[in-house]
Amino acid sequence: MRLVAIVAALLAATHASTAQNVPLISGGAAFFSSTNGGNTSFLPIFEPLIAAPIGSHLLIESRATIDESFSPKSNGQTGYNHSHFAGVTYLQGDFIASPHLTVVAGSFLVPFATYNERLSPVWISNFQDGPLTASLGTMSSGTGLGGMVRGSAISRPNYSIDYTGYFSARSGNEQFNSKRSFGARTNLYLPKERLEVGLSYGRLLQGTQENFYGLHVWWEPKDAGLKVRSEYARGHHAQGYWVEVDYRTQAFGGFNSWVGRFEPLFRMQQTFRRDTVVSDGLPLEDTQRADFGLDYNLPHNMRILTSYARQFSASNDTNVWETGLVYRFLFPAWKGKSR
Repeated sequence: MRLVAIVAALLAATHASTAQNVPLISGGAAFFSSTNGGNTSFLPIFEPLIAAPIGSHLLIESRATIDESFSPKSNGQTGYNHSHFAGVTYLQGDFIASPHLTVVAGSFLVPFATYNERLSPVWISNFQDGPLTASLGTMSSGTGLGGMVRGSAISRPNYSIDYTGYFSARSGNEQFNSKRSFGARTNLYLPKERLEVGLSYGRLLQGTQENFYGLHVWWEPKDAGLKVRSEYARGHHAQGYWVEVDYRTQAFGGFNSWVGRFEPLFRMQQTFRRDTVVSDGLPLEDTQRADFGLDYNLPHNMRILTSYARQFSASNDTNVWETGLVYRFLFPAWKGKSR
């Protein structure tokens, strides 16, 4: 994960001034509401994350999820159904062997395409809902249990190439559920153009064995306030894509002006069935969905998320209205000691 590289850089920068590496506690808390087809649900959620360096080469990191879900009762009943969930999303150890190699062991996020690793945390996502294709290539649970290697293969002023490869064992553990699989991803990044193109591959090795293929393109032009992100994923039973665009203007005093804090969003996505076998978490019919959002970035790491989506399929067309308030936190576990 990019968190590994960030923490590694912080360790190198602060090594001369501190006598110990202080764990960082981060994460997000949110309250979401969603109205789908006239039914409104509520979801308070808390996602803490810890990154604990041990020396200059070892990092322990973990993220957990705690949420309460309230949804309307069906069959004409009044009131709400309530469910509770608490669990560890992942727990891994990272050994930073060199700038070109990091060895990971434990429960990790499956590195297929970009959404699962980079955009799924509640404090990063622009929309409440993940894309329809989020489960393709991530082996449904989104996590693996085993080992992974990753790092920079080539780094030049005009381009860089990084790689990731993993193997996951089968696990039925309630907290660390995973499927037997392996996969790899490689990314090409052009710093001047601020363009990234990546290819992903995954193979499920248990049950009905399947291959998954992915392509992602990210473009964030310098000083433009524009971000374009996209993915395409293909499995044995379904395929699909999503394209997301968000923009913040600097024309009225910069990003921190009251106008610059507005962030209009648009996401287009489609899924296509190749057969009706249920194994990938995608809709059972060809589906199109357009999401229109308007987020507002408040001071002190708070965001207001609002969106409207129209989803089309052969059996049903629905409107989805969503609102949410998200808070991001980051602080050291304790004060570091100076040399």
